[in-house]
Amino acid sequence: MKRWRRLGEIILSVVLAAGAVGLAGRTDADAGDLAQATFAGGCFWCMEEVFEGVEGVVSVVSGYTGGRKADPTYKEVSAGWTGHTEAVKIQFDPAKVSYNRLLEVFWHNVDPTTADRQFCDVGNQYRSAIYYHGDEQRRLAEASKHTVEQTKTFKEPIVTEIVPAAM
Repeated sequence: MKRWRRLGEIILSVVLAAGAVGLAGRTDADAGDLAQATFAGGCFWCMEEVFEGVEGVVSVVSGYTGGRKADPTYKEVSAGWTGHTEAVKIQFDPAKVSYNRLLEVFWHNVDPTTADRQFCDVGNQYRSAIYYHGDEQRRLAEASKHTVEQTKTFKEPIVTEIVPAAM
């Protein structure tokens, strides 16, 4: 149900599967130490840039998730009828950066009060969402959303979705 289209991810998976040295000097033995996070916050290239600068983030891959159509094209997602959202899938080292820190970065780079848009990007493919990988991420995401709601930073209600990541 998702399409991650980036040559870097293909190369990384081939390199790690072959046991060669991957990004940042990591080997396939280290790959088990990495965790995943998936966020949607408007244009995936904008979100990609934000997370690439975070210490402990190993890779950030743009793609689509959360929709009804298997393997959608950019044109299909852009038309808004697939149900997918533009998202980034992040591999990170939890020994260097916590999931809570990634959530902080996410909340500081989205407008969580607008449905089906982020800033100048309009359409349901630009909705904000946290796609959790497991119960712990779900719990942390919900707690962070509650904190954002309690701080009353925004006048409007928070509409960011918290949903399971497609595996």
